[in-house]
Amino acid sequence: MTARARVRAPELIGKGGWLNTGDQQYTLADLRGRIVILDFWTFCCVNCLHVLDELRELEEKHRDTVVIIGVHSPKFVHEAEHQAVVDAVERYAVHHPVLDDPELATWKQYAVRAWPTLVVVDPEGYVVAQHAGEGHAHAIEKLVQELEDEHAAKGTLRRGDGPYVAPEPVATHLRFPGKALALADGGLLVSDTTRHRLVELDADGETVRRHFGSGARGFTDGGPSEAEFSEPQGLALLPDGRIAVADTVNHAIRALDPATGLTTTLAGTGRQWWQGSATSGPATEVDLSSPWDIAWFDERLWIAMAGVHQLWTYAPATGTVRVAAGTTNEGLVDGPGAEAWFAQPSGLAAAGDRLWVADSETSALRFVDLEGTVHTAVGTGLFDFGHRDGPAEQALLQHPLGVTALPDGSVAVSDTYNHALRRYDPESGEVTTLATDLREPSGAVLVDGDLVVVESARHRLTRLRLPEEAVRVADRAHRTQRAATEVAGTLRLDVVFQAPAGQKLDTRYGPSTRLLVSSTPPELLAGGSGQGTDLGRDLRLAEGFSEGVLHVSAMAASCDDDPANEYPACHVHQQDWGVPVRVTADGVSRLPLVLAGMDERA
Repeated sequence: MTARARVRAPELIGKGGWLNTGDQQYTLADLRGRIVILDFWTFCCVNCLHVLDELRELEEKHRDTVVIIGVHSPKFVHEAEHQAVVDAVERYAVHHPVLDDPELATWKQYAVRAWPTLVVVDPEGYVVAQHAGEGHAHAIEKLVQELEDEHAAKGTLRRGDGPYVAPEPVATHLRFPGKALALADGGLLVSDTTRHRLVELDADGETVRRHFGSGARGFTDGGPSEAEFSEPQGLALLPDGRIAVADTVNHAIRALDPATGLTTTLAGTGRQWWQGSATSGPATEVDLSSPWDIAWFDERLWIAMAGVHQLWTYAPATGTVRVAAGTTNEGLVDGPGAEAWFAQPSGLAAAGDRLWVADSETSALRFVDLEGTVHTAVGTGLFDFGHRDGPAEQALLQHPLGVTALPDGSVAVSDTYNHALRRYDPESGEVTTLATDLREPSGAVLVDGDLVVVESARHRLTRLRLPEEAVRVADRAHRTQRAATEVAGTLRLDVVFQAPAGQKLDTRYGPSTRLLVSSTPPELLAGGSGQGTDLGRDLRLAEGFSEGVLHVSAMAASCDDDPANEYPACHVHQQDWGVPVRVTADGVSRLPLVLAGMDERA
């Protein structure tokens, strides 16, 4: 039996109450005897969505011993709205109880520092492991098996049905649609995201012509009723008349031939890209990561690769893909494509010599020029957002998911979490509001001078005539609300990583860990920034700066620890943290961030 540290689990508290339980409220005592996995998530976060998918198999396999509870812990103001959480739980097919914690009460009790974080509580109510980021499903699977055996032997394991109660289904033509595309005959093609299909509509945006896809989640090519998608999003017309589809959760780019109704695969393997995977090559042999939108620009199909904070391209002539911009680090950094940072790019629109990008997690509007250089038009970083019009340098958006080129050279931004349509004019440098009272607009398409907006959370398309004057709105500015950690001027950063049982760090080909540290503002760090292979580092904070954010990105690769196995299975664990800090004379001198395991020095 493995000896492990155990800490009594704090109670589950959430002002928003419980979802997916048939209105039943739960405490940890009600769950005693079960293995509880707490998934601290927020629905804006693509890494959290990856973890939802990682947990599906474990959830099904151990349904009589394991209870997964999503603790929804918002980053953006919109995510603290209860109805928005209700919508997200349905949108992303969350089939376990969810505690809506808009004030981050449980987040603070468990000392969570990052989205996503998984905490494992044993059947006696003790925390036995914590994992931040993605790639931990295999480790949790091993731990669950150990806990099942251990507590079955002790008589403390209780098997049976879990507390999940499915909500009643709702009948609508579309369910949380993602993007739309105008067709040559005046019709519209819409990605019906939650129902895993594409829907062709008449020009009225309501009358259904055809469906493409069986409606079941899957990854299968074929005709209209045989093809399978998994939460498709972006759509783009290819030069040969086919329509490219960003098949987001399949990590693939598909192609629909509207003449035959046949769907084929252009790019992706169905597997998620991880650090160390190929970044170029034959399109159907290279892994992708949550492609969210696509656009034809500069003779290539550009892909907003939300899952790894990059832009990729697909070249039909050679059938290849490659990284075009972004380093996989999350943030807002302009410059040559190979040096730029993005944060979950989710919307693309080509206009002349610019490819516009809705960079959702930085609440930013950005663009790529024909030389491949990245520029920011609106937005300042990961933590500032709101609804403010005016000069672009002080204007604010909130998690935009779409951008649309307008005939006059300006662009319309689907400002998703502000429930608004905004406009940026490159000539004047001004941001205005075109429309409000839209419900989570995720994209828009220009049709006969009007904008047809995808109102995702109202499950419909809404046609808007472009107004001659801007709508006046009250300014709202926000910052991500997380308590700052008080730190000393010199600080030891320790990323805690314990390889799963039966595994070890893979050092056959050199170091298997990576640590990247930076800060906002950049001047905050006088020493300790940059990249290295050691998961511990001494940081020195510059004099004259009292607060800021430390950006920490860590990766570790572990493999099966069996000398007899010539080809051991290996797994990558990775996470990015943004840690608000305040420099004080009596601040802590050590900052532990748990990637996997338990901090034995806590």
